[in-house]
Amino acid sequence: MSELVLSDARSLLDVTRIHRWLASSYWSPGIARETVEQAMAASHCLGAYRDGVQIGFARTVTDHTTFAWLADVFVDETARGQGIGRAMVGWFVEHPRFASIRRFALVTKDAHGVYAGVGFHPLLKPERYMERLSPEFAALLGAQP
Repeated sequence: MSELVLSDARSLLDVTRIHRWLASSYWSPGIARETVEQAMAASHCLGAYRDGVQIGFARTVTDHTTFAWLADVFVDETARGQGIGRAMVGWFVEHPRFASIRRFALVTKDAHGVYAGVGFHPLLKPERYMERLSPEFAALLGAQP
């Protein structure tokens, strides 16, 4: 198997592939390409590549100083189970550019083990956290705001 390459070079990102992945995900089904592009433009993005083909994507929304929100971690179905998701998350938490960040946060439905393996844990003070969902996103989640 060829070596996995992780890079935050924007020029390598395959936006068409990333949009297809995210539009098929449980957290952003049918998301518009324009929305994906806007989110990527305002985030620190990372791609995972093998043989020059993008096989994974992750991004953080961050001030690069105190807080980072990890989002859109996605590994192509053909490459799952090979530690690529964990490697991408590890890249962010170990990269010197993120060294001062006091809190990384994320939401997951089914990848708790992946994130626990790189130091994530359930909220220590969940009673302090709040969120505000758009009506459309609340409906998508089946939630009552």
